[in-house]
Amino acid sequence: MIYELRTYTLKPTRMADWLKLYKAEALAVQQEHLGQLVGFFTTEFGTANQVVHLWAFSSLDDRDARRARMAADSRWQEFGRKNKELDAVVQLESRVLRPTDFSPLA
Repeated sequence: MIYELRTYTLKPTRMADWLKLYKAEALAVQQEHLGQLVGFFTTEFGTANQVVHLWAFSSLDDRDARRARMAADSRWQEFGRKNKELDAVVQLESRVLRPTDFSPLA
């Protein structure tokens, strides 16, 4: 099992708008294509205006195939258009993580 940790840094005052758009237009599409959402968070302390989500995949190949299918979905493309129009995202960071053998998520 591998995990993808994605962190979006948003423009100040745009968090509510982005979350509303994501929940309405992207969440169901991602859940359909990516599968196992482990968690979805906003930062309370530390770097402000961040959304962090964690997805589980059986392997890197599984992740790549699922993300490719999602990218081809017209609903995801429409979200991308609206996301660009909203202009709330400043930065995206994506990390692929492997749990240790003693991790509860192993």
